[in-house]
Amino acid sequence: MRRISKLVKSVLKTADAHCDGPCGVYDPASARIAGEAVQSMTKKMMDLSESDADCSSASYINTMSRYASIKEEEAQKCKDELLVLWTDYFKPVHLESNPEIHNIFWTAAKLCSACKVEVSVIHAQELMDAIEEIHNLFWATKGKEVPWIRAS
Repeated sequence: MRRISKLVKSVLKTADAHCDGPCGVYDPASARIAGEAVQSMTKKMMDLSESDADCSSASYINTMSRYASIKEEEAQKCKDELLVLWTDYFKPVHLESNPEIHNIFWTAAKLCSACKVEVSVIHAQELMDAIEEIHNLFWATKGKEVPWIRAS
């Protein structure tokens, strides 16, 4: 048993990293793309529900279910991407110069949750506004002016 313990200790090395995967690649663009999908699906759901379609038809139910599924998946992706930025990229030094960071990210994460469980054009737009604020904050920490450009 003692030999095994010595062998394990000699093989294992300690690795230090600032996050789970020390790649150092961060960008709020992935949150923006997911947020845009949330907004798009929300608008499609609203348009479909306001159309003259038969809400009890299999086609309507299938389409609405697909829109809802995509909206919820993308809202979760958006939340995951934002949480990685918040917890892995932003450091105490960033908080010193931007004390509102925690509230901005907390609000954005709550909006992701709201967009998952609701069909609200208003919340979808508020989520996009929050992501834009995070985009601007993120790039400011790097001393770069990167324009906010939407894919849709």
